[in-house]
Amino acid sequence: MPDSRPRERADTIARMSEQRTWTVYLAGEIHSDWRDRIAAGVREAGLPVELVAPVTDHAASDDVGVDILGAEPDKFWHDHKGAGINAIRTQTLLRRADVVVVRFGDKYRQWNAAFDAGYAAALGKPIITLHPPEHDHALKEVNRAALATAREPEQVVEILRYVIAKD
Repeated sequence: MPDSRPRERADTIARMSEQRTWTVYLAGEIHSDWRDRIAAGVREAGLPVELVAPVTDHAASDDVGVDILGAEPDKFWHDHKGAGINAIRTQTLLRRADVVVVRFGDKYRQWNAAFDAGYAAALGKPIITLHPPEHDHALKEVNRAALATAREPEQVVEILRYVIAKD
């Protein structure tokens, strides 16, 4: 008997393409390939997903305020200008998102990621956190607000496949 799964998957993908496109905001850590892995998985699965994110070029993000609005001798005001301009993008995309994925990496303090998770929770957005098990205790409140906690980007793709494509 032939395997009917490829046909069933094709039918499911066809139904999805008749539906709306989901917007998934990818917040958090910028020093690894997790966004690329999710993008590849979404593409491979044929999911109707638009992935959006903050500016991930660290220097461009840090310096956008002074690049556009002028130099600041005080680092506080330098950062303040950039944070405001970055917030225009972040807040707009978070409001538009159907799902928010927040990645907490192994290095660096993840205050931006925690802030984005809190903002998404305040907006009532479904959140998926993505981090290694050793962060569980530190992120217990964030994970409590999330609807799922994944360890690997591929698990995020499988969650998206399930919530978008499952009949």
